[in-house]
Amino acid sequence: MKIVLAEVPYTKDRNISVEQSCCPEGATLSIAVFDEHSDNNDAFYKEIADADIIINGYVYFGKKEIDALEKCKVISFQSTGYNEIDMDYATEKGIAVCSILDYCTQETAENAIALMLNLQRAIRLYDRSVQQDHVWDYLVAKDMHLKRIAGQVMGIAGLGRIGQSVARKAMAFDMPVIAYDPFLPPKVAEDLGVKLVDFDTLLAESDVISIHMNLTAENHHIFNKEAFSKMKKCPIIVNEGRGALICDDDLVWALDNGLVRGAALDMLESENPDLSTCKLLGRENVLLTPHSGYYSETSDYLVAKYSMDNALLCYEGRHKEAKVVRNGIGL
Repeated sequence: MKIVLAEVPYTKDRNISVEQSCCPEGATLSIAVFDEHSDNNDAFYKEIADADIIINGYVYFGKKEIDALEKCKVISFQSTGYNEIDMDYATEKGIAVCSILDYCTQETAENAIALMLNLQRAIRLYDRSVQQDHVWDYLVAKDMHLKRIAGQVMGIAGLGRIGQSVARKAMAFDMPVIAYDPFLPPKVAEDLGVKLVDFDTLLAESDVISIHMNLTAENHHIFNKEAFSKMKKCPIIVNEGRGALICDDDLVWALDNGLVRGAALDMLESENPDLSTCKLLGRENVLLTPHSGYYSETSDYLVAKYSMDNALLCYEGRHKEAKVVRNGIGL
């Protein structure tokens, strides 16, 4: 059995000791690196050709990548999301696609709140003013138009496990919470004390919009110029979902035109962005983190273990025991 870890350049040197410890006796484990900014990924395609299992983080498996797999039975995502694949084509080829139900709910929700608080209270600006500029003056943040958090409306896009955790935390700050989630049973929101609204209402009534949606073909760039133009309260945008839910260029436009007062983004459109050309850098009202919201020592262990467990269960034909097969193969 050959297991290949599909990595992007910034993850290629990560610790893989957990994956190694999960490898069955006699199995081989290797790394294949795909660089979307390179014209030559021949080594990647060569390495994955004879893989039985792909463990994937952020590499997109389209038709070319799937056709390169000569005998692969399963692609297992190291995430709850599973958008980095042509799902229909993988299904056509009989390849099971699985991802993890839950491994970092608390970390991601905590990070969303931390990012929001940082912007709301200008923490980064004040800290840099004191430590770097040696200026002791609360008025350095006067242009940030800081507002009391209590009473601000938290709007959540995607009220799944993480969104629900964010809602509970926001309520602790005395924030009323509304949410857009067309797939959620209304009783779940009702029991939580959250008002379900349509998307346009979320845009119009939120002081903060925290994004926790899975990325699909239908919601790609759902936060675009049209959406930003409907934001009546100049909200802060927090993204802990997927980068491509937001059109980066349109967010820049919204920031420049005062439709959004700040953005805290744990990801950009690309998982391997060219930061030299990123127009969101260097803005006082924008926080950027490298898709690190999930990270803790606990979650880092679980994401590696669960993705390997899922892959091996599917490889052995025990698909019903995996958590969870997203395209129904083997079920």
